[in-house]
Amino acid sequence: MKLFSTAKAMQIDEFGFGAGYINTVWQRFPLNQLAMSMILSASVVRVRDGLPLSASTDCEQSTGVQECRKYFKALSRKLAQLPDRCTLKTGQYNINFINSLGVSYMMLCTENYPSVLAFCFLDELQKEFITTYDMLRTNTAIRPYCFIEFDNVIQRTKQRYNNTRSLSTKINLADMQMEIKLRPPCQISLSELGSANGFVHLSAVEFKGTGKVPTAPHQRLEPLTLPGIVSFILSLLCGALNLIRGFHAIESLLQNEGEDVSYVIAFFLGTAACLYQCYLFVHYTGWRNVKSFLSFGLICLCNMYLYELRNLWQLFFHVTVGAFSTLQIHLRQPQGKSPDYNV
Repeated sequence: MKLFSTAKAMQIDEFGFGAGYINTVWQRFPLNQLAMSMILSASVVRVRDGLPLSASTDCEQSTGVQECRKYFKALSRKLAQLPDRCTLKTGQYNINFINSLGVSYMMLCTENYPSVLAFCFLDELQKEFITTYDMLRTNTAIRPYCFIEFDNVIQRTKQRYNNTRSLSTKINLADMQMEIKLRPPCQISLSELGSANGFVHLSAVEFKGTGKVPTAPHQRLEPLTLPGIVSFILSLLCGALNLIRGFHAIESLLQNEGEDVSYVIAFFLGTAACLYQCYLFVHYTGWRNVKSFLSFGLICLCNMYLYELRNLWQLFFHVTVGAFSTLQIHLRQPQGKSPDYNV
C-alpha cells in the first residue's frame, strides 16, 4: 500500500484538484498490475510524411514490443488521414498519439496504464517540443532523428510518469479527464490496419467515435527535376496538338461526308493519353508505372493509325515524347525513407 499512501499525500495545490482523484485513477488496478503499468517508449514524428524527428532509446526487446514497432511505422504513414487523438490497442500494449501543428507525439505503454496519464504525458511532450523547436525547422527537416537530443526530455518525462512519486505540478489530470470525456480518442483496431503495395491503409469504415471516413492515402513524390519538367511541358504540347487536329478532323467530317470518324477518335484518344501521363507525373497512384506504360502504348497505337495524316518527323516526335514522359514517370518515385527508423 506504499504506492497508494504516496498518492494520498499529494495535495490540492499540486494538481489543482483533490488528491483523492489521483487515487481513483490508480485504484482501478490491483497492485500486481500497477507494478507492471508503465510507459515503454515514445517518439516524435512529422505528420505529412511520417519522418521520425526524435525517439526514446528502447531497452525492452520482447516480441510484443518489437511487433508494436511495426504498428508505429504503420500509423506514422497514415497520420495525415487520422484524427488528432487516437489509441490503438494491440493486446498487452496500447499505442496512443496526438497530432498538433504538423507533428505527432506517439507513445507505447502497457495495456493497464491509465489513459488520462498517457495523454497527459503526450501533452507535456508536445509543449516541450513546441517551446524547443520552431515549425520552420520541423518542416524543413530531411534526415531522420535530426532532433535526437530531444530524447533527453522524453526519457526524463517518461521516468516521471512511470513513478507517481515524482509527478509534478506540470500535469493537470482533472482538465485532461474532462477533455477526454468530452472528446474521447479515436479507437483504432488491428483489423483496420492492412498493407497494400507497400503502403499501410485503414479499411473504409468510419473511425469509431469520430464520424470521419478515412481518405485515400497520399504519398509525396520526389522533387521535380529539369528533365521531368521538360517531359511534362512536351506532353502538354503533344496533347494540345492532338486536340487541335481532332477539332480540325471534326470540321472536315462535317464538310465531307466521306471522312472517317475513326481519325477523330484517334486524335482525342492521343490527347487523353498525353494528359494522363502529365497527371501520373505529378500525382502518386496505385500501379502508377503500369498505367504510364499503358498510356505510352495507347500513344503508339494512335500514331500508327494516324500515319497517313502525319509525316515521319511528326510521328517520331509524338512517340519520342511519350517514351520520354514514361521514363520520367518511372524515375520520379515516392520519397524514400530509411529502411529502419528504430533507435
